[in-house]
Amino acid sequence: MIHELAEFEIKDGQGAAFEAAVQQAVPLFQRAKGCKSMRLERVIERANTYHLVVAWETLENHTVDFRGSEDFQTWRSLVGQYFAGTPKVEHTDNVVAGFGN
Repeated sequence: MIHELAEFEIKDGQGAAFEAAVQQAVPLFQRAKGCKSMRLERVIERANTYHLVVAWETLENHTVDFRGSEDFQTWRSLVGQYFAGTPKVEHTDNVVAGFGN
């Protein structure tokens, strides 16, 4: 399993609307091939910055299956208007399990 880590800087005063749009998009991720979980976190030290964390079975489930889908286009139409800049997206692979979630 891999994690997609997407960082979004949101336009001033648009945080609540962005959060609502992400909530509206949850079903898009729920039905995406290989998507195991998703959550949105707000950075405490930078209130206009959010991290979307999505667990995928494979990298291709995100980069090929989801990004190539109509649901991805719907996702971008829901949230893209709130971006203050280009999102930064990285993928991680767990190398030490540690404990907990």
